[in-house]
Amino acid sequence: MRKCNRAIAAFLFFVAAGVFANQEIVDAIVAIVNDDIIALSDYKREYDSLYRMLRTRYQGEQFDQQWDMAKSSLLDTMITDLLLLQEAEKMGLNVSEQVKMTIENIKSENNLTSDEQLKQALAQQGMDFETFRSDLETQFLKQNIIFGEVGRKIVIDDSVIVAYYKQHQEEFIEPVEFTIKAIYIAEEGKSSDDIEAKKKEIDTRVEGGEEFGRLSSEYSEGPEKDSQGDLGSFKKGELERTLEEPIEKLEVGETSSWLNMREGWWKLKLVDRQESHLRAFEDVRKEIEEKLFSEEQQKELQKYLNDLKERSYIKILMPNPIES
Repeated sequence: MRKCNRAIAAFLFFVAAGVFANQEIVDAIVAIVNDDIIALSDYKREYDSLYRMLRTRYQGEQFDQQWDMAKSSLLDTMITDLLLLQEAEKMGLNVSEQVKMTIENIKSENNLTSDEQLKQALAQQGMDFETFRSDLETQFLKQNIIFGEVGRKIVIDDSVIVAYYKQHQEEFIEPVEFTIKAIYIAEEGKSSDDIEAKKKEIDTRVEGGEEFGRLSSEYSEGPEKDSQGDLGSFKKGELERTLEEPIEKLEVGETSSWLNMREGWWKLKLVDRQESHLRAFEDVRKEIEEKLFSEEQQKELQKYLNDLKERSYIKILMPNPIES
């Protein structure tokens, strides 16, 4: 963002608009925000960066939807960000230590021993170190302003948390949870007779009381072989119905008949079953508090931003910069 007073900003706009036809136009002004401007080059840089970021996260129709929403609000987001940074500057906020600590943590978490190694790692992802540092500083300044002007003023009373728990107990119902083990036989490369013979052999040993996990380590042909058949725990609805339906009918310790799916055969054992239950208040108290705090913060933040915009000078000169 480039700084100037309003008179200079207005002058630059006329130049950018081509009033002085004999002078070369190097940029244009998208918006004036108090004593700062958002230049077209600033907007295009954010526009391209946003596009690349969304491209890495979404595909197809989902990307189109996300991109349409994001680009339609981009200018408003840039204006809001600039207003917050202006407030941070007025207050003389300094976040250099936060930035330094964050960079050191990033290096430590990625086994990098120097800034030079971090620069190289960022370059491999198409990022410039100074831009990265600047973006971190910007984010911390905005966060500190939001917390100082909004977040620290919000207090969620215990009675409100308790009331929410009582009125929204359906949100805290834990579904049935199954812990299962499996033996898997792949169909590929085997005749039907070979498969039936192996299934019968395993069934005989299971019925004879041999430990299911050890049999899985011996017979299974999937990754569960290395963990003695352990597939982990799944809540109701997380498993494919082809597997979940027979599991629901088992008592703990029982095994299913053979199930044909995924180009192979599965035999399952129900190791444990946790029935559906209401989570205790103390287990969800923090979760409720965070939810209520977030909701209240969003409401108060919107009020703060609306007030900030009302007492600021904002003039949008190019509502649709890319199409202009």
